[in-house]
Amino acid sequence: MQYVSQHFTTMAGLRSRSVKVTATLVLSLSHAMATELSVPAGFPTIQEAVNAGRPGDVVLVEPGTYRERVQLKERITLRSAGDDSPGKLGLARAEVTIIDGVGQPETSPGVAMAEGAVLDGFTVTGIGRYDDAEWQRHFNTRGNEQPHEQIGAPGVAGISIPGVNCEVRQNIVHHVGYTGIAITGVDGRVCVPLVVSNVCHRNMGGGIGSMNGSRAVIRGNLCFENFYAGIGHENASPLVELNRCHGNIRAGIGISEGASPIVRSNVCYLNRRAGIGVRTGSNTRPDIERNECRDNGMAGIGVEEEAEPTLRFNRCFRNVLAGIGARDHARPLILSNECFENGEAGIGLMTGRNTQVVSNHCHLNKAAGIGLAGAGTNSADLIANRLIENATVAVGINAGWAVTLNGNELVRTNGMPPLIMIFAGASAGLTNNTLRGGGVAAIRVSGQVTARNNRIAGTTLRRGGPPNYGVWALPGGTVEFSGNTVSGWRHALFAEGATITAQQNSVTDAVTAAFRIRGSGARVVVKGNQISGVEVKEVLFDPAAQ
Repeated sequence: MQYVSQHFTTMAGLRSRSVKVTATLVLSLSHAMATELSVPAGFPTIQEAVNAGRPGDVVLVEPGTYRERVQLKERITLRSAGDDSPGKLGLARAEVTIIDGVGQPETSPGVAMAEGAVLDGFTVTGIGRYDDAEWQRHFNTRGNEQPHEQIGAPGVAGISIPGVNCEVRQNIVHHVGYTGIAITGVDGRVCVPLVVSNVCHRNMGGGIGSMNGSRAVIRGNLCFENFYAGIGHENASPLVELNRCHGNIRAGIGISEGASPIVRSNVCYLNRRAGIGVRTGSNTRPDIERNECRDNGMAGIGVEEEAEPTLRFNRCFRNVLAGIGARDHARPLILSNECFENGEAGIGLMTGRNTQVVSNHCHLNKAAGIGLAGAGTNSADLIANRLIENATVAVGINAGWAVTLNGNELVRTNGMPPLIMIFAGASAGLTNNTLRGGGVAAIRVSGQVTARNNRIAGTTLRRGGPPNYGVWALPGGTVEFSGNTVSGWRHALFAEGATITAQQNSVTDAVTAAFRIRGSGARVVVKGNQISGVEVKEVLFDPAAQ
């Protein structure tokens, strides 16, 4: 039995080696049989050379302008002649080897890819009608007058990838009347074409469009000044990484209609709207991570229309509006992003349902670190964020919001506004946060707040003059304040016409009284607090108007 076992093992090994040898021989023969077809020396047109080729052949094209449109065949490589020396915009050989569709039928793309085909190093242009006046008009209006739904609409692309595995690399696609490179799914077939190191600019659609269930690897491309997005998605889930998208009329990267791509390590800047824009429906769920979005005309990353992306480890800075913005009941997970020097909030939520904002660093923004605004009934959890040196407030909570803040660090050393502003009609629960700064107050509240076990430290104690309160409760406000440590403020809490419960807090450095209550008619309970300081009362009731 041992001999039989060894015999079969040996035979299996021989069969395995035989298969490997046979496969190697077939591959070697395939390479040996591959033919290089030359244009124009051997064939006057690219299409004639492609038609004459067989799978594995290479069509090598010398510099020149070829006024035709090309339908590739299975496993044909179409390559421009020359090395990979850089030119002004792309490869030098791509810049001088041009497929120009001017005067050809409008129903066919500049180049139509086939299964296993490769397109390497061409300029593709003159497909459809480029309208410079229309482009400029919409550039000037930031795309606000463009049709809302465009990705996935029928059109004739510069390069078409219709549900096949192929490679499109190192090409330049410009002044096309539709999308520069269109990747389209066909009949549910799963294909993973490679679209790498191309330049797509001034096209009347997107630079690159991934549509209708397509999957692709879209890597290392430069997409700029396109009529819609630099890279657009509709119901598609490609990998989009290491691309640069700038100056596009809409987003640098646009994601909509059920698309769930992985969007990673891209740079999106100076786009007329968002750096990365996500919209249309709860089934739009991309992973957006480690991107740099800067100097865009609206948000760095904008999310709307109930989309549910995951946003993590992105850097969003110097954008005109928010670093990250969400509205229209979008539900992003906002995790570990850095948002700084934006024209409004670091993170701005116009609406939201249980939006999770966790471990972000928002600093040096010109308005709020995190701003919550908009109408309706909204909720969010702000957990372990660092909100440092934002110009107005660290957190602003407008009417209609119910917000929890847990374990955050909020700091501003200069300025007059409060660190946290809670407007009438809003409610907040604060637990285990550190608030450090000056201004009129750490927390100013017209709505409702429950604050437990927070550390509230002032930086500049004012013995007189403007307000300088740990908590400033305005008329109609409600404050439950317990277990907090307050230091460096004129009063730990000042209230006028508000409902107050303050118990088991520790207060140091107060002036005359830890808690000062002015006005009447509201319920006030102040007891059991630990007060440090000579001649400092626990509570001072002052019914007279100041």
